[in-house]
Amino acid sequence: MRGMAPTALASRFGESVTANAFRSYLAEFISTFFYVLAVVGSAMSSRKMLPDAATEPSSLVLVAMCNALALATAVYISASISGGHVNPAVTFGKAVGGHISVPTALFYWIAQMLAAVMASVLLKAATAGQAVPTFRIAGEMTGFGASMLEAFLTFALVYTIYAAGDPRHGQLEAIGPIIIGFAAGAGVLASGPFSGGSMNPACSFGSALVGGSFKNQAVYWVGPLIGAAVAGLLYDNLAFAAPAATADPSGRGMSAGSGV
Repeated sequence: MRGMAPTALASRFGESVTANAFRSYLAEFISTFFYVLAVVGSAMSSRKMLPDAATEPSSLVLVAMCNALALATAVYISASISGGHVNPAVTFGKAVGGHISVPTALFYWIAQMLAAVMASVLLKAATAGQAVPTFRIAGEMTGFGASMLEAFLTFALVYTIYAAGDPRHGQLEAIGPIIIGFAAGAGVLASGPFSGGSMNPACSFGSALVGGSFKNQAVYWVGPLIGAAVAGLLYDNLAFAAPAATADPSGRGMSAGSGV
């Protein structure tokens, strides 16, 4: 019995270093790189074109639209390989729900964080050293309030991800990523002036590291991770739990409802 835990851990780790696993990590890197490049780049573009982007409504709409389009594309190009997480919070929620192993989740995180940092570095280098914008909370808000807002928005995003990938909804295929993008865009529109509307710890971390400001960085980790975990557990176990096994009419065995 004493050797079972180390053996199980070694088995899980072994599954995380296969050729297929590394293809998944590469897919996460590429999709996250594209997503962060587009999102942070859109914020830089709006700041370049508008005299006061921080108070210009069109800037918020621009970033929200870019977020929606970029996330929909990023999820679509990697969904069939890695599941299209593109977000450490999504990966955390999947790990808490038992959909992926902890070692695999850690490798996903490494790929996502590295991609976010490299995308931010590329933006800074390609724009001749322009400052990379970082996610910030409004002056009148507290860190706790901003964390709560990020948690609820990430909850909505991850809940949508679970629903979009639920086989009980039929073969959504291309429409699934589009719906996920809509959820992200709506989150940015709702929270941009208050918490920045990140909902993605990798995006926040990458821009903060290259931008040189880690102020309130915990907001963009604590809130999204909690929101993602609650969304996954709620969807899987309460709201749309798979129905109990039922007898197969053909008499050849038992059939169960599809899970996420």
